[in-house]
Amino acid sequence: MTVASRREWLLSDRPESRRQARLGQIYRTWLSFKTNWLAMIGLGIVLLLCVVAVFADVIAPYDPVIGGDLRTERFLPPFTGDHLLGTDDLARDIFSRIVHGARLTLMVVALVAVIATPIGLLVGTTSGYFGGWVDTVLMRVTDIFLAFPRLILALAFVAALGPGIENAIIAIAITSWPPYARLARAETLTIRDSDYINAARLQGASSARILWGHITPLCLSSVIIRVTLDMAGIILTAAGLGFLGLGAQPPQPEWGAMIASGRRFIIDFWWVATVPGIAIFVVSLGFNLLGDGLRDVLDPKAHGNTDTAKARP
Repeated sequence: MTVASRREWLLSDRPESRRQARLGQIYRTWLSFKTNWLAMIGLGIVLLLCVVAVFADVIAPYDPVIGGDLRTERFLPPFTGDHLLGTDDLARDIFSRIVHGARLTLMVVALVAVIATPIGLLVGTTSGYFGGWVDTVLMRVTDIFLAFPRLILALAFVAALGPGIENAIIAIAITSWPPYARLARAETLTIRDSDYINAARLQGASSARILWGHITPLCLSSVIIRVTLDMAGIILTAAGLGFLGLGAQPPQPEWGAMIASGRRFIIDFWWVATVPGIAIFVVSLGFNLLGDGLRDVLDPKAHGNTDTAKARP
């Protein structure tokens, strides 16, 4: 099959199978997504983060934990000698620590998303579908979590669990699911009385099957957009915990902890704290740009508003 025929097959208005329809929808989404150059920049930053995290051992020229000669290699400035981004107070190569810190950052983001998203979907869809006292109880619990700022609540959980990157991930995940639950509940309320849901009930489908087989897939696009937009907040929360000494513990190369250790030398040796700060900023910007792009192509309400605007004379 040539490229032209494959493209025609994907863009067909009359797909002959579910697989063709599914692949065609994915291809149309990609065509729409790649017209947004800011979203493509965000995608490039996120993909670069993933590549750096996976190949950190190959990319990093030095050990991120073991430093060099303290007499001659402390506080070397960037772009001089063999150290691209300079060295810190323990003569450790900052570039190598940034590269290995990308692995920690990606691990935090991935694990928080894996833990918090299913919890939010489960609570939100269950609350919206059943309503009544189930909705009241679940939403009041959600409101309790939403009543506190995320970082403050994460600090409380980490203080109870103890410092460490594993406990920080658990604390961030516990504080991240309420917005997803609210969003999933709102989507479920608009779906639960639809004709196809009533048809599934008449065919004898159980509540669990309706929730996970029919309602949850329809809520996924909105939740994925929200999760992607929240990645920057997750990174900042993890960096904040590391900065306060409650996240990753020394000598782990976590970006927030690197800023905390470098703030003492910010006047004379600015690069020790500035470089990890720039890394946090760039990665957070990448996730925000990617989330905005996904919202433009996946949010049906946005598509509806766009189509309406185009239809106006």
